[in-house]
Amino acid sequence: MVDVANLTLSGIARADEDQEAFFARVATSPSAPELIPSLVNQITTLGKSVILQDYNDRTALVEAAQSLIYALQTPRESMNRHCWSHATTYACVEIGFDLGLFAILSKDEKPKSTTELAKAVGADPAFLGRILKHLSTMGVILQTGPDEYRRTGTTISLSWKLCIDSYACATNCLTAGVVALPAYLKKAGYVNPSNGKDCAFQRGYQTDLHIFEYLKENPVVASQFNNHMAFYRQGRPSWMDVGFYDVPSLIANVGQDDVLLVDLGGGLGHDISEFRRKWPDAPGRLVLQDTPELTAQSKKKQLHPSIEPMVHDFFTEQPIKGARAYYFHTVIHDWSDDNARKMLKAIADAMKPGFSKVLINDQVVTATDAYWETTSMDLLMMADFATTERTEAEWHRLVKSAGLKIKKIWNVHKGIESLIECELA
Repeated sequence: MVDVANLTLSGIARADEDQEAFFARVATSPSAPELIPSLVNQITTLGKSVILQDYNDRTALVEAAQSLIYALQTPRESMNRHCWSHATTYACVEIGFDLGLFAILSKDEKPKSTTELAKAVGADPAFLGRILKHLSTMGVILQTGPDEYRRTGTTISLSWKLCIDSYACATNCLTAGVVALPAYLKKAGYVNPSNGKDCAFQRGYQTDLHIFEYLKENPVVASQFNNHMAFYRQGRPSWMDVGFYDVPSLIANVGQDDVLLVDLGGGLGHDISEFRRKWPDAPGRLVLQDTPELTAQSKKKQLHPSIEPMVHDFFTEQPIKGARAYYFHTVIHDWSDDNARKMLKAIADAMKPGFSKVLINDQVVTATDAYWETTSMDLLMMADFATTERTEAEWHRLVKSAGLKIKKIWNVHKGIESLIECELA
């Protein structure tokens, strides 16, 4: 471990300051001042032509703005952001859910007083005022005057069940594992976790169960998890959109009786329904495979008649032989290489040479300039699943080990949404 007290500060510290003075000066100075002028210019340029409805335009501007904040903030301010504002904002949002606060604020654009809101939710005005004040400083709601607030787009989303369940899911099956991660890794000797039944998740949630076993025993949390994933996918680029992946080539030469797409671990059918909606004239059958519980739920939904729900364990022999495409969406990242290899080999054995493909819709971690959503997800997988988000090289090794080869990786924006197209080797 680094001995901070004896760090060599040559070339950084001034000759007239001791070590404590040096650290104090750094802690109260902008973190990366050399980046500030170029970031300001970048934001100015992007701001002149940004189309807010364009994913790439908006994301580029957001990233530049965030980078400017990181460069401008002092280390002391960053510490407060990490330790104070994130945790307290999360708590205030959950309190707001419990009170029904966001639904009331979202009814209209009219500003509402703290007293009015307190009466509506049945809370003490003095208490609620403190919650509202913090939510406004963090951009969740907008303050329009003394003790007066109105909604923002974030406020409206916080009254939507998909969003509400996303926070509940994080509380009930994700964040305790992340909080337990440092202690777990210290005890384990700082190596990558590889056992989903012995990782930070078990320490954080005081259980011996794998997270999927835990969700099975807690159906309310499982429902929250499904809604969390549904909300996470809102607005993200989709490989089914024109200009992302070559869907016309995929559906060419597919007969009406052929199986066009098998969605493995497809849950309630969000993806396969999206495919049918976006490509309504695509020929062939669509098969949705998942656990008995989720298959029973999907059969209660009004799925398109061309979608066939089917119970299947993707670690076992694939009953649908010779399909045009076998599809995994954020499934393989849930599993270790050994388990992922097992499920891919089961597909390889069912594929028709020269016709069948495996489509893996997952993240690909870039070697440089990685996106924060990708790295955040990677650490969630480390803490709660003992798995990883994979780099391009890691994907190639995994796929090759299952008797497949990668034909092409189709992706957008730093690999946060990628489609890995595979064929038999």
